[in-house]
Amino acid sequence: MSSTVITGRIAEASPSCKARMAGVLYLLSLGTAIVGESFARGSLAIALGLIAVAGMIAVTLLVYDIVRPVSESLAWFAASFSLAGLTLEALRWNPQGIDIAMVLHGLYCALMGYLVFRSAFLPRFLGALMLVGGLGWLTFLSPPLQNSLSPYNMACGFIGEASVMLWLLVTGLNVRRGKEQASAAGDWRSQHPVHS
Repeated sequence: MSSTVITGRIAEASPSCKARMAGVLYLLSLGTAIVGESFARGSLAIALGLIAVAGMIAVTLLVYDIVRPVSESLAWFAASFSLAGLTLEALRWNPQGIDIAMVLHGLYCALMGYLVFRSAFLPRFLGALMLVGGLGWLTFLSPPLQNSLSPYNMACGFIGEASVMLWLLVTGLNVRRGKEQASAAGDWRSQHPVHS
């Protein structure tokens, strides 16, 4: 099966299916990253890191498509931060000890938190958690601040984004309210049947 066919099938998938795919890919990417950072060394660690980055790119694109009816421009802006951060993560670029990839990820999480909070298809508390998580990742802008707040900043970041991804995986989206919001936004999904 060609990548074009696979991409086409993913694009045609329902929002609930995309939500669950994002949740699964997030967990797989997180697990791969943890194994790569904690147990693997050398080229295996690099390979696992790149696999985790590829999975997170897919998560970013799926989540972008899910939250796009809330604000397409803000969703695109958030996804751009994530993709730029993932690129830097793949390159392992940390100038002067500053983890720019995590800072960009923090901006992504904060913007996504806002979009989730404004959405009609996910609970508002998830948006608030993700926004706080983004603020936790933003502490990586200053190594002294990051170190002084560790591990609380990382716990906030992890809990914030993991709660949204687990919700997507286990509960999914409120399809009816999402369809109403997509219709109000003039989104293409309002003209297509949405399956739960």
